[in-house]
Amino acid sequence: MRDCVRALVVLSVLGIAVATPAFGSSPLEDGAAEVVFPREHWESREPRALGLDPAELDALARELGGRGCVVKDGWIVKSWGDQAVRRDWASSAKPVLSTLLFFALAEGRVRSVDQPIADFGWELLGKDRGITFRHLGAMTSGYARPDAPGEAWAYNDFAINLYQKTLFERVFRGDPGEVANAPQRFGALGLEDGLAFRPTNRRMSASVRDFARIGWFWLNRGVWDGRRVLPAEVFDDHFRPQVPRDLRRSAPGATNDVLGIGTYGGGSDHFTEAGPGIYGFNWWFNARGREHPNAKTWPDAPDDLVMTLGVRGNSSAILPSARAVLVAAEANWGELEPGKVDSRQNQILRRFVAAVTPKP
Repeated sequence: MRDCVRALVVLSVLGIAVATPAFGSSPLEDGAAEVVFPREHWESREPRALGLDPAELDALARELGGRGCVVKDGWIVKSWGDQAVRRDWASSAKPVLSTLLFFALAEGRVRSVDQPIADFGWELLGKDRGITFRHLGAMTSGYARPDAPGEAWAYNDFAINLYQKTLFERVFRGDPGEVANAPQRFGALGLEDGLAFRPTNRRMSASVRDFARIGWFWLNRGVWDGRRVLPAEVFDDHFRPQVPRDLRRSAPGATNDVLGIGTYGGGSDHFTEAGPGIYGFNWWFNARGREHPNAKTWPDAPDDLVMTLGVRGNSSAILPSARAVLVAAEANWGELEPGKVDSRQNQILRRFVAAVTPKP
């Protein structure tokens, strides 16, 4: 009875109009299933009780390896490896930075995602004075590149370092762990192990089971256990691609870190040319991009699938239409090869979708 009442409360909270149907539809729109939230610990449910085939979940875990778990309707239906060990999530932590920006908006610390970061004391010169939070979250800031803000796409870890320094040092003005784990922010999710940040570039470490809570929070669009932690409009407005599909790639040129802030981990133009049409606030969306105009990022996955991507196999997948989250660390996800049916990443996601789809 407790879980049924809880689900009804969440349903009423999520009865707010949604502006982005492709990526933002409410997980409870169809009222087809009960959705629960973990309390002190995640609760497990036998896959067959939710209409799932345990053999398919076992096969998914074997394919991925590493450490991971699958959440369905708020229950853990499969876990493997050490769920509590806390390690670096690499670039999968970048959407956590954007979520902290959304908390700053809700708390009145930032006026808008389009507010220039120069307002927070950065002595930016020339073209860089127009850099906004939206530019940083979309990899279109041009920081350390020859391009002006919004002119070009570059997967830019110098700009991400500027992003985290602006948030922690200029917006929240606090210790990163205390800022992120505060009870009005990610602490509201009841994290079992907590989030930790390196002293220099603030790369984030978390356990599999805590990263799964963050994924479940994103899937439920800012609601946690019947309470709205982030406003619905944050997800209505921002949980979708932010980079124009026709935006060009950054012009060739050496990295020019004019502020001397260093990198989050990679170069100022590295990893991938993909991004225009499929990237926004550090999430990757299943859409058609500049590099693959005739196919979705992951052709065999539903349109509403969203991913976080981190090097060395630290990634997660969020599937609102199935009310499911997949988290795996140090796993074999394969590489981002947008539009390719035969890519390992597409095939892993196809297996995930099949594993969380109830059988008739």
